[in-house]
Amino acid sequence: MARQHPVFSRKLRMGMVGGGPGSFIGPVHLKAARMDGQIELVAGAFSSDPEKSRQTGREQCLDAGRVYGSWERMIAGEARLPEGERIDFVSIVTPNHVHFPVATAFLRAGFHVVCDKPMTLNLKEALALRRTVKQSGRVFALTHNYTGYPMVKLARDMVRSGDLGALRKIKVQYPQGWLHNALERSGAKQAVWRTDPRTSGAAGCMGDIGTHAENLAEYVTGLRIRELCADLSSFVKGRKLDDDGNCLVHWEKGVKGLLFASQISIGEENDLAIWVYGDKASLEWHQENPNDLLVKKPDGPREIWRRGNGYIGAKSPAAARATRIPFGHPEGFIEAFANIYVNAAETMRASIAGVKPDPLALDFPTVEDGVRGMQFIDAVVRSARLGAKWVQFPRG
Repeated sequence: MARQHPVFSRKLRMGMVGGGPGSFIGPVHLKAARMDGQIELVAGAFSSDPEKSRQTGREQCLDAGRVYGSWERMIAGEARLPEGERIDFVSIVTPNHVHFPVATAFLRAGFHVVCDKPMTLNLKEALALRRTVKQSGRVFALTHNYTGYPMVKLARDMVRSGDLGALRKIKVQYPQGWLHNALERSGAKQAVWRTDPRTSGAAGCMGDIGTHAENLAEYVTGLRIRELCADLSSFVKGRKLDDDGNCLVHWEKGVKGLLFASQISIGEENDLAIWVYGDKASLEWHQENPNDLLVKKPDGPREIWRRGNGYIGAKSPAAARATRIPFGHPEGFIEAFANIYVNAAETMRASIAGVKPDPLALDFPTVEDGVRGMQFIDAVVRSARLGAKWVQFPRG
């Protein structure tokens, strides 16, 4: 796997907004960004509470002068530094409602951006952010991290090469059980903001994890959703946003299928999974067993393709690039996140150096994926409010 752009030798300097005490995703991003030795954290505004931000800065052994009490101060402070010292990019790991203003401001200030998903609070913000990304000329990466798994890349390349034939059906799921009761009423930080429309947006479960299912299906198959019919439920009494959702979906080229996401499915941990059926073969992948890809054919035994073997790289250079350790040694969640960071970092390096990046380095979710995710949420919510009616998916 490529780890260093040949014309650029130093580490990229990263700042972070969010990720303070009690954060789940912030530490994941930090571990992933540091994994390949290309990126170093040098600055941050880790919390809206300045003391909590300073606490995280101390824990990360940062220069106190580069730990800021707000993201606005961080932009001003970093912009005053010479180019050889200021951050190259910012990683945004806040609740959803903060993504848009922070990303917009950093892009306009000339910084590259990595942002957690969903990209914005609503579709209007997503469309505005897309315009800002294009105007800025900066790299924008969205951490739909499941696209970083080697076997997901293999699945995509199998579909691209026609191994499955003409596609007919897609089934994608993402069940969890952690919100089966009113956890938000206990003050649990991760539950509180995810179930509040002011911080999460118009959807709960379908915004939080349903967007991962949508993104995975479109990444693997290359097909876009054309229309859907959604049924959303809030099973926990008093919960303002959905905690379970089921969709019938029509993709391009006449492909049909199912998408469901749930956070009240007791006993389920994190079983994101996809099945793709063609007229020659089908494939199946489970996030909880990410190093295997199952391929099924009508006239032969089932095949289990295993990450790290030489035949994987022969079939999918992208899967080989995303693999760090030999077969039999499991790679998982943080490594998949790291694959997003390493590709985005190489693309940023190329931008800074004024050269074209390796095409394989461009394999990470962008602002376009973020817009698709917000279009998905918008369509799901509209369909549910109409009583589970079919609605057209936006084309632009």
